[in-house]
Amino acid sequence: MEQTASARGISRDAVKYLAMGAMLLNHIANIFLIPGALLYEVFTDLGYVTAVTMCFFLVEGYGYTRSKRNYALRLLLFAFLSEIPYCLALTKGAVISFYGLNMMFTLFLCFLMLLALEQIKNSVVKVFAVILITFLSTFCDWPLLAPMFTLLFWWAGQSKRKQKLAFLTAAVLFGLFSFSGRVALFSLPLSLLYALGSMAGIILAGVCIVYLYNGKRGKWGRNFSKWFFYGFYPVHLLILGLIRISAL
Repeated sequence: MEQTASARGISRDAVKYLAMGAMLLNHIANIFLIPGALLYEVFTDLGYVTAVTMCFFLVEGYGYTRSKRNYALRLLLFAFLSEIPYCLALTKGAVISFYGLNMMFTLFLCFLMLLALEQIKNSVVKVFAVILITFLSTFCDWPLLAPMFTLLFWWAGQSKRKQKLAFLTAAVLFGLFSFSGRVALFSLPLSLLYALGSMAGIILAGVCIVYLYNGKRGKWGRNFSKWFFYGFYPVHLLILGLIRISAL
């Protein structure tokens, strides 16, 4: 049985609570704040802690779970439950429209990728499956990057040295994506500044997980925390979406 958190370091639940708070700030920024404003940039960049943290714990949870089938079904269930709140919250200038598939669908695809890496023996078929799943992520939140993060953490395993390299690579990849999306809109120095800011959240996640995370669950409220992390995503999006449309 997995151990609970000791006095040293911070537990998995604590890291996840921090990631949920960062995600809330990111969504508040994207829904209510003006792009380019200082608070918008700070909240957005802090929010980038969340996706890479989700991918890390998805890989870790895949190794711990007693039932991969139940794990996959939970992800898929909450993906469907989250879709309307996701579109309601992030639609621009209307009550609701299709905004793409939410992050829970992305995590489900990343879970399928882990399953393919573990179960498929033929190397050619395995590579094809990984490429296909990565392509399918383009219809979801955090396209391409989340599968790349998942591959990095699968490769890193429990090696702290490899985890450091995985987080650094993830930060550089995201910085490059951010830079490529802004360089046509802003000057080169400003585009570089935005790219560096976007990397800060991933680096912060890496510091928390590599140096502070003790590899254990929290002592208290473990069942509550488990379902809170699933439920927080659709519930906070629904609340933000209702606030948004009330101001239309």
